[in-house]
Amino acid sequence: RDEPVADSAIEIGMALGFLIDLAESEAEPWRTKALEAAVRIGATGLVVAPGFIDIHTHLREPGQEHKETIATGARAAAAGGFTTVCCMPNTTPVNDSAELTARIAARAREVGLVRVLPIAAISRGSRGEELCDYHALKAAGAVAISAATGAGLDLFLRTLSREPTRASSVAGFG
Repeated sequence: RDEPVADSAIEIGMALGFLIDLAESEAEPWRTKALEAAVRIGATGLVVAPGFIDIHTHLREPGQEHKETIATGARAAAAGGFTTVCCMPNTTPVNDSAELTARIAARAREVGLVRVLPIAAISRGSRGEELCDYHALKAAGAVAISAATGAGLDLFLRTLSREPTRASSVAGFG
């Protein structure tokens, strides 16, 4: 269906965790044999939605696991209906290298509860002194870059204004 269904009763067919059919009402015949034997779950008064995405999470692993880990953050996200979270680079050490980005991505795959997508720092150590290698970060799995400090953003903008070739390269994050 092309338009969203709001405040209406529909039948949703699921199999192995995937949406496989929609029917406008209980009177509409099921279009697949799998749905004829489906278990029915009453969702009257509830919202049925696809998984949510949180683009700004603080998972703190590595280095600050006493605050949050990829596993505890992923469990909390899944419990709240989130299927994807993007983790900020405010870890210890700061996620500013391809190696650390790859390590975070690997740990997220190991946990496996939700998709965890690393966001890398805009500058080394988030200090605003030296820009990171964005191409290497992207290749390692970073989906975005973030300036934890105003100094990092200032350096980024100054560098891009002085180096138009680098600006066009970074504009598409790669």
